[in-house]
Amino acid sequence: MAGKGTPATALLARRKVPFTAHPYRVDPAAPSYGLAAAAALGVAPERVFKTLVATVDGRLTVGVVPVTGSLDLKALAAAAGGKRGVMAEPAAAERATGYVTGGISPLGQRTRLPIVLDVSAPRWSTVFVSGGRRGLQIEIAPGDLISLTDATLAAIATA
Repeated sequence: MAGKGTPATALLARRKVPFTAHPYRVDPAAPSYGLAAAAALGVAPERVFKTLVATVDGRLTVGVVPVTGSLDLKALAAAAGGKRGVMAEPAAAERATGYVTGGISPLGQRTRLPIVLDVSAPRWSTVFVSGGRRGLQIEIAPGDLISLTDATLAAIATA
């Protein structure tokens, strides 16, 4: 991955956290980046997590949920100690994280935002999250993801 590193991969290397980078070809016509990534990598879509930025009571907050589900904004708000959650404007999410929509990683964000990870993640020995650009997934142990991001675990995904 020489020359193709991202803030997410740089953080993992700097902290000496084991991970595997999985580049894949992006289909711009795919209706879901996450499901397309799972198909391209040949992994169960329940192991691939999407990173979504929301606003909880005026504060940007990140929800990380399986690509097979949706983010429950009410549950995210409750997990973040707030009352109301709405999806953030893409431009605000990109400014805060330093990543483009469709490639936002929970790791190595420009501004360290509160992160809530769905409770399904620890069911797997490893999960896949965006590596910080479209076409790059990072395979990482859920415990390492939680530790690096100081994530809160909560039931924030809906089927």
